Amino acid sequence: MKSVKEQTVSRGLEGVVAAETDISFVDGANSQLYYKGYNIHDIAEHNASFSEIIYLLLYSEFPTNNELRAFRRRIISEMRVPTQVITMMELLPPSTPPMTVLRSAVSTLASFDPDGDDNSLEASEHKGVRLIAQIPTLVMSLYRIRNNLNILSPDPTLTVTSNILYMLHGKVPDERYINAMDLLLMLHADHGLNASTFAARVTASTRSDIHSAVTSAIGTLKGPLHGGANERVMSMLKDIIDISEVEEYIDSLLAQGQRVMGFGHRVYKKEDPRARHLRRMSEELCTLRGNKKLFDISHRIENIVLKKKGIYPNVDFYSATVQHALGIPDDFFTAIFAIARTPGWVAHILEQYRDNRLIRPTSKYIGLYNREYIPVEKRMKEQEGA
Repeated sequence: MKSVKEQTVSRGLEGVVAAETDISFVDGANSQLYYKGYNIHDIAEHNASFSEIIYLLLYSEFPTNNELRAFRRRIISEMRVPTQVITMMELLPPSTPPMTVLRSAVSTLASFDPDGDDNSLEASEHKGVRLIAQIPTLVMSLYRIRNNLNILSPDPTLTVTSNILYMLHGKVPDERYINAMDLLLMLHADHGLNASTFAARVTASTRSDIHSAVTSAIGTLKGPLHGGANERVMSMLKDIIDISEVEEYIDSLLAQGQRVMGFGHRVYKKEDPRARHLRRMSEELCTLRGNKKLFDISHRIENIVLKKKGIYPNVDFYSATVQHALGIPDDFFTAIFAIARTPGWVAHILEQYRDNRLIRPTSKYIGLYNREYIPVEKRMKEQEGA
């Protein structure tokens, strides 16, 4: 073992390999993303549904038609949440951020889960699928509570994604919006050992239950350096009234040394592969909603930042306008991210359980040594004398 002075520190654990996984691969050097060996571009271009992606991440293969129908029925049958949890959300102050509510509600769900304290792999899989189903219901119910609308139960005749939009807006969605939501959720479903996934695996490595691990992940995603960037992108876009103002706005940010939200990535050296598909969907939806100007301003920002700084947009940049066009309020953007990422969290937690070792990194001590203890009575006298 190296001495303390010889130890090197990797700030933020950058470059440290902490786990083996077959769930997803973030190829930063080549700007590629793979789910279970499938390139994200191939999946997106073939319009894979969110239900298919959930199945793939959990069971390593895409489902057959019969398997997909049965799996959809299973998820929809698990979407209902206990009335006590809904009541808890109603009792929280209306100013409570949605991610704070979601974190508390998911933790509370553990008390009502039929598999209770059974942390076997089989029971954890059941609880994981249940969480994948229940988290959208929590988010949509909170939206309707905040807007004094009746909470809606899932419709067994609809798909999982259709139900999410139905429980949000109260009507069966147009096919174009379903496809857009499928794409949005699919592109956010997993992304290697990101901060929230790592937090989930750390919790799981202690053999804590899956609700605790997902709660850890939600608390981590809540942080603005991880999940909140798309909300700040939307705030920036709302500050710009006309496309003619874009360059001056960006120059002002750069002159002040501020970040342009939604640009740059810790891993990807060039374009985030997910941004390509969200850019296309943003243009389609903004045009469909009669707000093409919003996309045009976004695209102008992208071109200016790339020209001036050589930095590409990440997944957050165009996901903001996609969610806005889908009628999702800005303060719910990160909660939608949580809905999408839950299948990835569950897949990683189950993978951790299957081949577990407690995650316990070390630290480099830079403090003092051999300080003399002074009894409290003497400390008091010294202070009085001073």
